Amino acid sequence: MRTCLLAGVGVMVLTLSACQDRDTEVTVDAEAAVAPDAAQPETPEIVEAAGFRVEDVPESTATLPPFPFFDTPEGLTSRFTSDADRHAAFDIQHFVAGDRIVAQEGRVFHDAFGLEPRTGRRYTAVEFHRNYENAIRALGGMKISEAQFTAPVVEAFGGRAAVEAHYRGACVAVGCQNESYLIRQGGKEYWINVSTGRIPLSGFVTVLERQAMTQSLGFLSADDMKQALDADGRVALYVNFDTDRATLRPDAAPVITEIVALLRANPQLRLSVEGHTDDTGTATRNRTLSAERAAAVRAALIAEGIAPDRLTSQGFGSSRPLAANDSDANRARNRRVELVRID
Repeated sequence: MRTCLLAGVGVMVLTLSACQDRDTEVTVDAEAAVAPDAAQPETPEIVEAAGFRVEDVPESTATLPPFPFFDTPEGLTSRFTSDADRHAAFDIQHFVAGDRIVAQEGRVFHDAFGLEPRTGRRYTAVEFHRNYENAIRALGGMKISEAQFTAPVVEAFGGRAAVEAHYRGACVAVGCQNESYLIRQGGKEYWINVSTGRIPLSGFVTVLERQAMTQSLGFLSADDMKQALDADGRVALYVNFDTDRATLRPDAAPVITEIVALLRANPQLRLSVEGHTDDTGTATRNRTLSAERAAAVRAALIAEGIAPDRLTSQGFGSSRPLAANDSDANRARNRRVELVRID
């Protein structure tokens, strides 16, 4: 049985200041004024601008219901027509935590509701938020941010389209209300965003269980790479990096080992290492990230003894997709590193 949602009262609003997009970490102004007509909670839990540490959130001792924890609020109807529309086995989602906007990866649940139906149960924004806050607290969760998307923040983040790309399943326009929570238990992290806004009034909830992706695309051997290069002049590889970073994960080592074997077996072969992303995020950020990841692969190969003059690197962001970015599987295909033969 999932947690029932109970009504509550009161809300506090903080405001984001103008900020800079720094590797998808956008600074939040914790000195922003509280809205004068907002009621203060008895135990505010906003993490100060000194920073946010996951370990500062106490481990929950509650018995957690099955993911994603929450029933549909009483009297509301989901805007999604099927569970397949609500769930993603693996995706990236951004959350405000302390004074940063941070990217998290894992399985994701989204839901959305109209709070002002023509007939039936109606909810105010305060009631919708407090329903989830009460339920999350009952599960041992902690509120980690109430920072909002002001006009300067939306502009600094790259505009509304860029914000919406990062915050799928949330209300991110100026005037929306967003609250973020974290539940920790048994080494697992559950990140939750609740938001309301728009006309007519709508409510949104996102729940993410943080976890690494289970690789479903097998890596190619050195012989496989050579055959593809001989036939097509290029080969697509799926190399795992830290979320929104150019840091190679430990499970990327087998791919690097096979590229090294390819280059050692073919001493005349020269390669361009080319990075590609899906279309999540801004075009500028995607180009930068893809270039950094390609450079990281090149550096890893050089560290294994491959001569630097045999390798170049560059990034193309999301400009050269292998498939439409319309599903988790297709976005995974587009997040790749390609080896391209230099003749």
